[in-house]
Amino acid sequence: MPANHYATWVKRASTAAIVVAIILVIIKGVCWLYTGSAALLASLLDSLIDALASAVNYAAIRWATKPPDANHRFGHGKVEAIAALAQSGFIAGSALLLAMHGIDRMLNPTIVKNLPIGLTAMAIAMLLTVALVAFQTVAIAKTDSTAIRADRLHYQSDILMNLAVFSSLALTWYGWQAADAWFALAIACYMLFSVVAIIRHAFSHLMDHELSPDERQLIIDKVLEHPEVRGYHDLRTRQSAGTRFVQLHLELDGSLSLTQAHTICDQVERDVADLFELADVIIHQDVAAK
Repeated sequence: MPANHYATWVKRASTAAIVVAIILVIIKGVCWLYTGSAALLASLLDSLIDALASAVNYAAIRWATKPPDANHRFGHGKVEAIAALAQSGFIAGSALLLAMHGIDRMLNPTIVKNLPIGLTAMAIAMLLTVALVAFQTVAIAKTDSTAIRADRLHYQSDILMNLAVFSSLALTWYGWQAADAWFALAIACYMLFSVVAIIRHAFSHLMDHELSPDERQLIIDKVLEHPEVRGYHDLRTRQSAGTRFVQLHLELDGSLSLTQAHTICDQVERDVADLFELADVIIHQDVAAK
């Protein structure tokens, strides 16, 4: 996939996330005022954080997709991982606030009102969120964007959260008033748990973690596929935004001319680059041991 296609997909996905988040904030905010539900407030807080996180994502993606310049010759892709870490902070903060509110609601029970309005709002929220996650999944399949992956994790958890809030309101309707507070606490715990996955993925990119064993094996198999290649060594890989960086030493027959060796090396570089949507491959030629 050309770099401009990568930028197009991640920008579309980030824009869609902001639009959906704003719509959800409006719907949930109005319904919380009518119902006073702690679980609905939990969902509202999460949507507010999602809107803020998606806005940060939007800005980060536009920075990350800028072409390399004189001071950033490998591009700006790591901005995506920094944005993902910022999102994890937003999620953790909202989860702690929510847990405090849930505990307060347990100690000071309040009757939830206008339940049909709350149930309708959560049904609409679930439909919108499922549609957004489906679109983000397509965007990730085409770009492998860290920032969009982190954003999707928000909204995947939102599907469960919206379902939990819907269940909480339904149980409250049938007489279990404590369900509202318990579901708020459960959602807070789930949000904190999801933060760990975002942080781990972001740190992997910031610390130049090697590509997965499966992807490394794909590279090795493709390199050794060429009949003139005698072996390889010093394979190093990493990923920044959607771009894989691959470096290795190619072992060739010492009797080959410089032109022949260069032609083989160029072909192997192209073959390895074709394994991924975006790749930067550098191969050094070495004489194979006899």
